[in-house]
Amino acid sequence: MPIPPEVTGEEIDPDVRQELMSLPKGLADDVARNLVMVAQLIDEDPEKAYGYSRVALRLASRVAAVREAAGFAAYANQKYSEALAEFRAARRMSGGVDLWPVMADCERGLGRPERALAMAGEPEVQKLDKAGQVEMRLVAAGARRDMGQLEAAIVTLQSPELASSAHHPWTARLRYAYADALLAAEREQEAREWFAKALEADKDGATDASDRLAELDGVEFVDAFDDEDESDDETVRADEDEAREDEQDLVDEHDLTDEDDVEDDDER
Repeated sequence: MPIPPEVTGEEIDPDVRQELMSLPKGLADDVARNLVMVAQLIDEDPEKAYGYSRVALRLASRVAAVREAAGFAAYANQKYSEALAEFRAARRMSGGVDLWPVMADCERGLGRPERALAMAGEPEVQKLDKAGQVEMRLVAAGARRDMGQLEAAIVTLQSPELASSAHHPWTARLRYAYADALLAAEREQEAREWFAKALEADKDGATDASDRLAELDGVEFVDAFDDEDESDDETVRADEDEAREDEQDLVDEHDLTDEDDVEDDDER
């Protein structure tokens, strides 16, 4: 797959670069450039990111960072079985537990929420950092909802991290998930309060909390571009109507001229 010349591979995370040092330099550079493309495209074009991850995987399947990248690319394309296999391979190679929550979420994606829930109770969770533990809580709550246990999902999300007024990278998503669960339980007023709190913490627009709030408040957004398009369409239709009228006037005028000519011939 083509890679823009400005992508050198130097953009890669230093820890990943360190892992790639086990490869010959030319090969390491090729793998690094493909991994950069995965990172750049995974949100906006996950299908292309997946393609680059497969190239990297063919070049260096024994590097944990490559297996991890392939896992996330597969996950972004909802290829959960493949993603889970890659994450397991990366975990065996690295010995870390950071991938535990996303592995559990793959189990959810495969329709096995009970396995995800079992993973939430394993000792590996205690080894996760705070962000990982919050992520695991979100996955566990999602698994509860998958199983129809809505109230249990709400309780699962109730935690010191949820109650904290401090803003962390996970805060908006945690508050949003709680608000969404409350709304599903028809606790609308509480849900509105927590959507507002999620919006307050969501500086990067990671959630659609503002839209959910507006929906609860009965506010409808009108797309200005749609209005412009409709206005343009009306103008085009008006112009076409006017053109047809002008054309008809010319036809009528021509017909009258022909009639006059016939009358003149008759008189002669």
